[in-house]
Amino acid sequence: MEKKGIKVAAQNRKAFHDYFVEDRFEAGIELYGTEVKSIRAGTLNLKDSWCGVKNGELFLNGMHISPYEKGNIFNKDPDRTRRLLMHKREILRLNAKVKQDGYALIPLSVYFKDARVKIEVGLCKGKKNYDKRAAAAQKDARREIDRTLKERNH
Repeated sequence: MEKKGIKVAAQNRKAFHDYFVEDRFEAGIELYGTEVKSIRAGTLNLKDSWCGVKNGELFLNGMHISPYEKGNIFNKDPDRTRRLLMHKREILRLNAKVKQDGYALIPLSVYFKDARVKIEVGLCKGKKNYDKRAAAAQKDARREIDRTLKERNH
């Protein structure tokens, strides 16, 4: 009786503003039961989270999962470091890229896939301020074009 499909629990919109996302990976995450219930309720924040490799394992830092109201003694620290689950070869390849080329591993979204919590991790390169301004200008121009086309069609 497992639920099929993908249900997005949270997205890290700030990551798309601050970074160029070059590649995306899916990772499992090691959680406790009350944390999963909190995620189902939508009480998590990815805003300033990041991933790092330590001893050949991938860890997620800075993700805040609010304590589950009905969880009492089983609740864990909301800001604790959580282990991500990926194939060892993938982790080592990502670690090499991060160390060499100045990339960062940033969680982009948290979602349920067949009743399991998954994290979408992006291999990202930081944007400079002028890149952010250029992206904003491009977005505004696209919006203006769409608005003009919409007015002409009506």
